[in-house]
Amino acid sequence: MTDSEKPAANLAVDSNRLWQTIQQTAAIGATPKGGLCRLTLSEEDRQVRDWFRTACEAAGCSVRIDALGNMFARREGRDPTLPPIAIGSHLDTQPTGGRYDGIIGVLAGLEVLRTLGDSSFQTNAPIEVINWTNEEGARFAPAMLASGTFAGVFTPDYAYSRQDRDGVSFATALDAIGYRGPEPIGGHKLSAHFELHIEQGPILEAESRTIGVVTGVQSIRWYEATVTGLDGHAGATPMRLRRNALLGVARMIEAVNDVAMAHAPDAVGTVGLIESKPNSRNVVPGEVFFTIDLRHPDDSVVAEMDAEVRAALAIIAESDDLDLALEQTWESPAVHFDEGCIQAVRNAAVACGFSSRDLVSGAGHDSAYIARVAPTSMIFVPCAGGLSHNEAESAEQSDVAAGANVLLRAVLETDQKLVGG
Repeated sequence: MTDSEKPAANLAVDSNRLWQTIQQTAAIGATPKGGLCRLTLSEEDRQVRDWFRTACEAAGCSVRIDALGNMFARREGRDPTLPPIAIGSHLDTQPTGGRYDGIIGVLAGLEVLRTLGDSSFQTNAPIEVINWTNEEGARFAPAMLASGTFAGVFTPDYAYSRQDRDGVSFATALDAIGYRGPEPIGGHKLSAHFELHIEQGPILEAESRTIGVVTGVQSIRWYEATVTGLDGHAGATPMRLRRNALLGVARMIEAVNDVAMAHAPDAVGTVGLIESKPNSRNVVPGEVFFTIDLRHPDDSVVAEMDAEVRAALAIIAESDDLDLALEQTWESPAVHFDEGCIQAVRNAAVACGFSSRDLVSGAGHDSAYIARVAPTSMIFVPCAGGLSHNEAESAEQSDVAAGANVLLRAVLETDQKLVGG
């Protein structure tokens, strides 16, 4: 063991400082039910970005921002020619989100930087903590928009053109909060990328495991559908003569559910957004917009679900005399993470004495795109009841600290390997 490795084995994050940081930032965008609403590029997003920048600079790091608002907090290493090892996640939330989804990944990264600074430990490669823009996709679809552009999946112009449901473009919102940075998008090499996240599922809690070693991310497809019938007076339009778009969509939602159930237990299908027009209590709905989310670990199964959903929706539209416009808006194929990074997480869990198991992520993450351009893996910690995308989302301080310590060790092991250690 070299002199540089000996102190690394004794490094550990400050659990209380990390927890206090999580609770402190939870005041930005806090909701009455104890959750968060920090939609991408909102005023609340600007506030938490400003806080993050100040905290990273106070920890001795430089902060750079690219043209999509991605934030890179950098602590220099011994060898500036080595691409940085990145710790990345996101600070934006769902409209009724929790305090931990994505957030612990960024703040644990900050805690890693603080821990290294406290001990004056210098890594070989620079360490960067990244706040990726628009991971959630709640305001601007698709999800993981900025990390996807960083990885070359989307063009910057495509990202800038995305609009929220009020017609505000991504570019306009980015400029409104002052976070269109000077650094070009992409072309920023990384030696590796690690992401700490709550599981967003019940497996770790059910099995009393502390660490999930994430080996990949399942396949995802998103769709937008518009069903058009005919507005009519609720009192004067006979039932047999109605072209009720909302009734047709209710049947379509059930069909999406049936397709997912047919491919259970690994498949899921969700309709999460519905807009009915004219949305009046005494008018038969003439138009409905809704979204569909299909997922499975196997790309071929998602393709089968796609065909089955399309067929079922077409039959319903025809039988109810409705017009259907269905568009696939996003596809994220199944991802398999880097074996070296996966093993670094496994080794770190063992070294820290935490129970662990391998998992495939059911949710999409920025790491799914970054895996295309850098060796990548993720670390999961339990969340209560597997509940996420919910204001009641909850995690234990001890589990978050455990994940942060595994993150720290995985980063340090990877750093040693960069110089043949």
